[in-house]
Amino acid sequence: MTEKLVDQSGRELGPRAAETRQRLLDATEELLASCPLRDLRVIDVARREGSSPATFYQYFEDLEDAVVHLAERAALEMPPIVEELRGSFEGEDALPRARRIVEAFIAHWDAHRAVLRVRNLASEEGDPRFRDLRRRVHAPVIEALAAQVVRSQQAGCVAREIHPQAAAAAMAAILERLAAYHVELRAFGVTREHLVETSARILLRTLTGRG
Repeated sequence: MTEKLVDQSGRELGPRAAETRQRLLDATEELLASCPLRDLRVIDVARREGSSPATFYQYFEDLEDAVVHLAERAALEMPPIVEELRGSFEGEDALPRARRIVEAFIAHWDAHRAVLRVRNLASEEGDPRFRDLRRRVHAPVIEALAAQVVRSQQAGCVAREIHPQAAAAAMAAILERLAAYHVELRAFGVTREHLVETSARILLRTLTGRG
């Protein structure tokens, strides 16, 4: 079921109002790519969209509220990645699956880098809106990774001393961090292809005990 869009008064949005709200979100995301959130102003977003601050406040409480909605929109891309993580890591498709997962993490960050950085920073600074959203996004990823580790432990391929959730959390953090900063790694001679192949093999080793 599609979520109903409402304004700040709780009134359901019609098609025209929904389009205006969407344009304001797009303008916010575009500006975040070149301007830190702390320096961004509502009037900048309104001007970018071609409206007024009053229009912005019809739909959002503040700029942080708009970024929360952007982060929630980005989160809708995560379920297919989780499904890949829940797939089989046996046979010939194991390494290709691991590569697809790493590629998906990088593509996700490339598409939403500015918003995801704000989400993570605000989460680490204790903003409950961003902290709860980040937890909801990461929990299925960690659960899927941990389940793979448990299966490999039951098959005798991964040491029992490894805690599945700890291994899953570490792997999720690695994937996210590398996806977030893969461009900066070019200074060290690390290409995207290097990163995908190396990270995929680390992922496969972590989940299955196999190289």
